[in-house]
Amino acid sequence: MRTAKFQIGQIVRHRIFPFRGVIFDVDPVFNNTEEWYEAIPADVRPRKDQPFYHLLAENEDTEYIAYVSEQNLLPDRSDEPVRHPQIGEYFEQMPDGQLRPRDQAKH
Repeated sequence: MRTAKFQIGQIVRHRIFPFRGVIFDVDPVFNNTEEWYEAIPADVRPRKDQPFYHLLAENEDTEYIAYVSEQNLLPDRSDEPVRHPQIGEYFEQMPDGQLRPRDQAKH
């Protein structure tokens, strides 16, 4: 089991598909259903033995929740805020523009 490369509150983008999002939870290894996993085409199916991230995700058209393997994420360097409507439920925006999880923002 590896240490997660990305952290909660970090904005990332998908390596292949045109979406980005903010991480709100991390699983140290795959923790979704076999049905979900098997639905991914075998030639692009990620390994299970790596961190998987829960994202408040967005693309040009919509916002949604995504579950993405570490190997398919890159840091987002756009400096654009994420517009997902649930951001405020999970995060507080700090004066420097960073997103801090609500439970940490109280300290």
